[in-house]
Order: sequence, then structure tokens, then C-alpha cells
Amino acid sequence: MATQGQQLPPGWTAEWYPNQRYLFIETATGHTQWEDPNQAPTAPVDGSTLSPPGPAQAHAKRRQYAAGQTQAYYSGGDGYGDQPGYGAAPPQQVPPPGAGPQLFTPGLSGDNQFAAQQQQQQGQAQYYAPPQEPQYINAQGFGQEPAYHPPAQQQQMDQLAGQFGGMGMGGQKPLQLYTTNLLTSPPDPRELARPPPDILLPPNSCISNSPYANADASYQRSTLRAIPTTSSLLGKSKIPLALVAVPYRSVKEGDQPVPLVTDTVIARCRRCRMYINPYVQFIDGGNRWRCCVCNMSNEVPQLFDWDQARNQPGDRWSRPELNHGVVEFVAPTEYMVRPPQPTVYVILIDVSHSAVQSGMVATATRTLLENLERLPNDDQRTKIAIIAYDVSLYFFSMPPGQTEPTMLVVSDVDDVFLPKPTDLLVNVLEAKVALENLMGRVNDMFQDNHTVGCALGPALQAGFKLMAPIGGKIIALCSSLPSIGAGALKNREDPKILGTSKESGLLQAGTPFYKTFAIECSRAQVAVDMFLFSSTYQDVASLACLPHYTSGQTYFYPAFNAARSEDAIKFAHEFGEVLATPIMLEAITRVRASKGLRLATFHGNFFVRSTDLLAMPAVSQDQSYAIEIQIEDTLTQPFVVLQTAILHTTCFGERRIRVVTSAFPTTSSLSEVFASADQVAIATLLANKAVERSLTHKLEDAREALMSKVVEILVAYKSSMTAAGAGASAQLAVSENLKMLPVLVLGLLKNVGVRQSAQIPPDLRAYAQALLTQLPAQTLIPYIHPNFYSLHNMAPEAGTVGENGIIMPTPLPLTSERLERHGLFLIEDGQTVFLWVGRDAVPQLIMDVFDLPGYDALRGGKTTLPLLENSFSQRVNAVIQKTREMRRGVYYPHLYVVKEDGEPPLRLWALSCLIQDRADVLPSYQQFISQLKDKVNGANNY
Repeated sequence: MATQGQQLPPGWTAEWYPNQRYLFIETATGHTQWEDPNQAPTAPVDGSTLSPPGPAQAHAKRRQYAAGQTQAYYSGGDGYGDQPGYGAAPPQQVPPPGAGPQLFTPGLSGDNQFAAQQQQQQGQAQYYAPPQEPQYINAQGFGQEPAYHPPAQQQQMDQLAGQFGGMGMGGQKPLQLYTTNLLTSPPDPRELARPPPDILLPPNSCISNSPYANADASYQRSTLRAIPTTSSLLGKSKIPLALVAVPYRSVKEGDQPVPLVTDTVIARCRRCRMYINPYVQFIDGGNRWRCCVCNMSNEVPQLFDWDQARNQPGDRWSRPELNHGVVEFVAPTEYMVRPPQPTVYVILIDVSHSAVQSGMVATATRTLLENLERLPNDDQRTKIAIIAYDVSLYFFSMPPGQTEPTMLVVSDVDDVFLPKPTDLLVNVLEAKVALENLMGRVNDMFQDNHTVGCALGPALQAGFKLMAPIGGKIIALCSSLPSIGAGALKNREDPKILGTSKESGLLQAGTPFYKTFAIECSRAQVAVDMFLFSSTYQDVASLACLPHYTSGQTYFYPAFNAARSEDAIKFAHEFGEVLATPIMLEAITRVRASKGLRLATFHGNFFVRSTDLLAMPAVSQDQSYAIEIQIEDTLTQPFVVLQTAILHTTCFGERRIRVVTSAFPTTSSLSEVFASADQVAIATLLANKAVERSLTHKLEDAREALMSKVVEILVAYKSSMTAAGAGASAQLAVSENLKMLPVLVLGLLKNVGVRQSAQIPPDLRAYAQALLTQLPAQTLIPYIHPNFYSLHNMAPEAGTVGENGIIMPTPLPLTSERLERHGLFLIEDGQTVFLWVGRDAVPQLIMDVFDLPGYDALRGGKTTLPLLENSFSQRVNAVIQKTREMRRGVYYPHLYVVKEDGEPPLRLWALSCLIQDRADVLPSYQQFISQLKDKVNGANNY
């Protein structure tokens, strides 16, 4: 074994480790091994070979770009057209044969259990260690004493050290920054599917070896994955610091389920109330734990190490909260103000003339009938009420044991009252037969209804009175502009002010009722979902206020007509999913952050009850929230922790706390700040901020703010990270991990919610803005940066089943230059799917896909694609099906066939998704990049 005085071969260095050994590092490759390189070569610690890299090898490894794993992205070309390759995940650590679980009971110690502590100086922090000899990784450069690892981490620590070296941890390799010239790097849509930059936490920051210790980005992601230590450093980068959270994310097939702690033993910090998580430290022989947010020392609960199910000592290190960034606790009684509420639904159905004639009533009642069995009702306590309304209110009484409902009419809508104190809100199981009879007859009851008028406000008040003592969800179906009683609205649509500075007035509520009523609902734990169907102006901006402040959602079906089967199928699918999807009831959410960080601004559908408490009466799955963060004091700790806790009642009557914990390293290096930026999270935040600015100021201000933010980031990067500095440059430089941000912002600028145009109806714009603020990143990114595929020449495996389901074609850049006159293309944004058919498409293609003799026989517009007995038809159908199912959420996109020489409005709508093209007054991507370059070079005048 080499000693300090021995000579190492060229290209090698050695580092002394506290386990009395040298770790040898090959500087060219970063490979590590324990054996002296003067001896015969052996396999390195990380399991790879140590053959000297040739020039091609050294050049091939361009960057590390993956979350939480040692996956590296390899590319040998110009970054476009190269298939990504991923390195192997780190090997699982396996305890030696015969090693049982390490048991630990506070206050009782085995032989030599705390021998290591006796060697420490009096008054020093004492870290709990298992009885084996401790081995830990050097934490040089991070300014903290290493904590001992739990038993599961004692094994194969030599191997771990090598892996950490390869991941750039331990102060050896920080996050690498690579610069891209936007002028010569066209956007590659595949970049958006890649994981965000790695979170490179210092060694020993986590007490768990679990790959799930940090919350997955789909639950919680930060705009920066390395947090600047000072506010001035953050300001220098110009990148906004924010947390983008989807705490109630749905679990799809293949997802890791959220682990549940059922023993009601919940350890929380006495000072800051942070929940125990994988980033705390155990001290004082394991009897106490130190909070990773405020450094407070807390006692470990007595039963923390006791397995209540088996009534014997438990393994502390296997507890879910110490191994998972996302965990759910069953709450003890002290977390309840009242017994857990049952799930309650009040369905308000518009039965006015237009609603019945459009087929909405028939479709809604049939969908409700088909989904009664799917309503969340595990505890058999779910209640439901049906209220129909036009200019009057129609209640339905369903006493227990009776199969025929009785209709009660209230025509005084100025002073709403309940016509009967009981039997209007009924148990779904007890009144099942009466409910089924009612759903089968509502449409017939109002078939000849010629009443025009809409008392939506009074219907909402009636639903509120029914459920206010309990709480729950109101689902309002409305087909026209509310015109009677409370919440009546006037037609504010004025084509003359569209595209002017006054347009933002149309995006604000037309009456205060919908905001004040929303606050009442929030207090009573009532959420409202809106389903809107009007063929004329309906004032979506006003009606969407209710879902916005009550944590509900808005769904819009302009010009709905159930005679078109596509309309009926879309509404039935989405309404059915809303009814069947579990919801969180009477929820309150609080986000906690490490000392020195302050939560400044909150964006999303909720009501801010106090400075940091968000009230969410009934939370639908997959709702997104964005929280802006300020750095108040210099961050001295090596990493920070952000934790979202959501206290709620489940649909089956259990009070629970979902805790989502993310840890991020701190850095004083501006290059690491840029290298850690998450462009998807930044775009999600900017979408929320743009909508808010368009409401508080003007649409023009929102667009200018988006443009200014991109210019600021590019100026900051150029002046501090490139040789050009403050002078003019022929390049437009940005870090590799931010190169899609300009095209995402261009997509936002061209989105219906923000776009400069005098042709967008206020309802469509208001609905687009609702989507921009409530969609999670997985659904939002395609909404602002659609997907574009060539189907006629897609790879043979596209549309067939692979390891991860249907294989999708390779996405194309969003420009019409890629359209071919003989081709078949698919464009989709998560809300709509377009099939673009070129005018020179061969008859065989039309026959294989549409079962028609040729292009001339094809009709454009909303359609359902036939599934034919040929492989191409089956593959095209599979791709369309995958676009409808691959994302979380209830949305079911319409499919439109667009002929190249077809109806101009439909063609323009489809082409507006190709955001890299010039459209109307909006620039092409190349023009946009040129504008950015001019502004960056002339930043002093900007």
C-alpha cells in the first residue's frame, strides 16, 4: 500500500480517508479505487474499467443531467439528432449474509453501542452510531462534521465513496456548466423530456441510502437545484427562486406509491414544527434529533423505535419517514377539530332551454348514473344532492326506503331557502335506487322546458346551505350567462376593446359575488368545480373565480352539442373522471423552509388564510402551485430543506398528513447557480406570474415582463459567464440546461391566455389563463410547447408496444418547414389533437387511416378515427390513444382532422401550435432570438 512519501504514477492523486486508507483518484476520468495504482490494476470503486480514455471518449461525455442518480447524458455530435444514452444506476447496497436488522430502543444500549461517543470531547455534538465501527465519507469543503450512518449504510462504503466521487460530490466535482449559443442551436423538443439537473447534496446530508429520500420532481421541484447562499448572488443570476409543488399528485401505473405511516407516532420539531425526514441528524446516542431547518434539538418519541403491529422493538432505519421524501401519516386525534367529514357532492344541473337542447342534461345525467358506483365511498358515508335550476330551483327529496324521488320547486330566488330540512342530501348507498330513477328521468322532466334564464348564483347558495355544516364539493354545470338573482352577470363582450389596453378588464370578475361567495365557501370547507357549456359569451373570467379561491377547477366546452358524439364523449369522460377521482377534503397546506429563506408569494387555486397557511376545501389530484422564495439572510448551512405539509381528510374518512420534503445544496458559485437551473420549473412559474400580471395590470405588461425576464437572465449569463462580458457579442450564450427557456417563453407569448391579438374571445382567453395557473408541469409544458410528430414516415417501432407502453414517434421542431405535402402529421398540446393531412397524400394513406378512397373524400373538423384492419391504422390510433392517456389529469383532448387546403380558421388554429413560425404580429423563433440578441447587446439602453 502506498504511503504519503511514495511516488504515484502520472495522472493519479490520493486522498486520505478516516477509515485509515488512501483513496486513489485518476484525474483524467474521475475513476477511484482503493488499491495502489503502482500495483496490478483492479476494478475501480465505481465498477467501471480503468483503460486510458482516447480523445473520442474524453469528448463524448458532454454533461451530467439527471435527477438523483449517476446517470450521464452522452452525445458525440451537435446535440440534435443524437440518441441519448444513460449510464447505469448505482448498485444497490446489500448487507452481509446473516446481518439482521439493527434494533435500537431509546434509553437502552447494547454492548459497546455508544463506545464511539466516549471518545468525543465533552460538550461536542454526539451522533448516534450503531455498534459496528463507523465508516463515513469525508465532508471536506462543506463545513460540517460528518454524522454516522445508519446500519443499512455501513455496508460497502468503499463502493459508495467511489460513486460519490463520480457524481461530483464530496467537494471534488461541482455541477458542470456548459455554454450553448442559441443562434446556432435550434431547439430540440427532446430536451424537455430529460430530467432536470442533478441535486448534488454534500455527503452525510441524508441519513438514508434510499433513492426516494428526496421528493421526485413530479411532486416538488425548485427553479434552482442549488440554492445561492446570498440574496445578492441570486439577484446577480436574475433567475427567480420558487418552489413548484403538486403535493396531491396522482399515482399512475409504474409510479412509486406514497408510503403510509399508520402508528400515529409523528416526530416534529418543537420550534419550527418541521416533520422528521431523511435530512435530520440523530444525536445524544440516538435519543434526540436535530432539525435540519432550524437546528433545534428534539426528543425522539418513545414509540419511534417500537413496532406496534408486532408489539416488539422495531428497526428505526426502516421507518418510511426516514427513507422517503414523500410520505403520509395517519393523524392522531389532536390533528382534528372535528371527526373526519364524509365525502359530499352537490350537483347543480342547468335545465334551461339551451342546456336541454344541447344535450348537456342528458349527457350529464347519464354520466352521473354510470359513475354512481365509482364515487369515492370506501367508508359508505358518501352523500349526494341533486339540484336542477333555470329561473327557479328544483330540489329532489329521496327519503330512505323510497324508490321514487319527489321534486320540490323554489321560485323565490332572491331569498334562497331549503324547502325541506332532510332527505335532500342523501347517502349514496341508501338512496341508490331513487338516485338511479331520478337520473333516468331528469332529462324527460325538462324536455319541453322553454325557459330562458339562468339562476346559477341562487343555485350555488342553495347547494352551500345544504352542505355548509359538513363541507365537500359543489359541481356546477352551467349552459348560459347567469342572469337571475345573486351573481347575475351582464354581457361585457365588446369586440372594440379586444387587443387594447382595456382588454384585461374583461379577464377580471364582473361582479364581486363570485369572490365573496368563494371566501364563504372556503371557510365552510366547500370547493366548487365549474363545467361551462355556452355557445355564446358566458363570462368565464367571473365564474372561474369560484374554483380559483376554493381549490376547485374550471372546465369549458364552448358550443357544446351532444349530437356530435365527440363532444358527448369528451364531456362524459372528464365529468366521470372528476366524479370518480379521490379528493382531499378540508385540507390546509403549509410550506416550511430552512432558516434564511422566506416564502414570499403564492400562486394557484386556494385562499391564503394567513401569511403562510393555504386553505383548500377539497383538493383535486394533480393541481399545481407555485411559491416564490426570498433569501433573507446569508445561508451558512451546506444544504437547505423545503417541506410541504398538507393536512387533510381522505375520501374514506381518515385524517392524514402528506409531507413532501426536498433538499437542495447551497452554493456561493454563480456558475453552479446557472448549471442548476430547472427550465421547466422556471416556465411554470413564469406562466403563473404572467397571468397574475395580466389581471393586476395589462396583457401588454404581462408580455413585456416575460420578455424582460428572459433578457435579464441572458444578460446576467453573458456578463458573468462569457468572455464577451458587458460588450457586444456575435453570440447569444446561455447554459445548456436553459437553452429551451427562450422557446418556452415564446410559447407562452403565443398562448391564447397571453397572446397579442384582437381576435381571441374573452371566454377562451380566460379559460386558457385558468389552465396556465392550474396545470402541473407535465401537462403545462405541452400546452405552451406542443408536440409535433410525422406519422407517415415514423420509425417502424413507433405506435407499437415497448417496455414502457406505446412507443411514440420522435418529436419534430415546431415549424411548418417540417410539413410535407404528401404527409400525415400529428400536433397536440394536451387539450387538442390535430391530424394534419397534406394535399398530395396518396390514396393508399387516406384509405389505410380514414377508410376513404382519397384526399377529396376527406372532411376536416372534429372526428373519431376508425380502427382498421391494417398495421398503420392501428399504430396511428395507438399514438393518439397514448397522447390522451400519458399525462396525469382528467383531460380528454378532441381530435380534429385538418386538411392542408381546408377551412382557414381550423388550419390557422392548428398552425398556431407551431410556435417557431411567424404568425400575425408574433415573431418566428429566429426573429425572437434576434430580438433577444439585440436587447442583450443593447442591455444598457433596455
